[in-house]
Amino acid sequence: MKQKLKLIAVIVLVGLLAAAAAGGAVWWTLGQRAPQGETPEAAAPEDDGKPAPDYKYVTLEKVLVMLRGSEGASVPHYLAMDVVFKALPEQEKRTKEHLPLLRTVAVKALSAYSLESARAMTVPEFAEALNKAYRDSYAAERREAPFAEALIGKLIIE
Repeated sequence: MKQKLKLIAVIVLVGLLAAAAAGGAVWWTLGQRAPQGETPEAAAPEDDGKPAPDYKYVTLEKVLVMLRGSEGASVPHYLAMDVVFKALPEQEKRTKEHLPLLRTVAVKALSAYSLESARAMTVPEFAEALNKAYRDSYAAERREAPFAEALIGKLIIE
């Protein structure tokens, strides 16, 4: 009976030592990640107390683009996309008013792709290409875009 009690005490002691060693390793690792002279808490981004803006989402549905075909291809290929614009509430109306322009810029940007290149792209790559086209278009007109970001709501390549 005494041997069982000693064995249990040794197992508990080894478990406590292992837990303490693991905790020390985590503490040391987190301390190494912080820039020199800063604690991990100081390295965290500052919270200014303001809540994040409550964005409105404006949808541009059914953007259809004919993709460039390979030489000699007789069957046309299309890309169909729904684009969602993330806008501040005070810019929602202006974003809706700009939808025809936004459709035109999207068609112009996406019609340069071939079927093969479009199939090789991911949704985030399409979103980045559209956002770049929108930034360039508004920069050329020296105007501010009425939305924060364009997102892809639906994407079909056929």
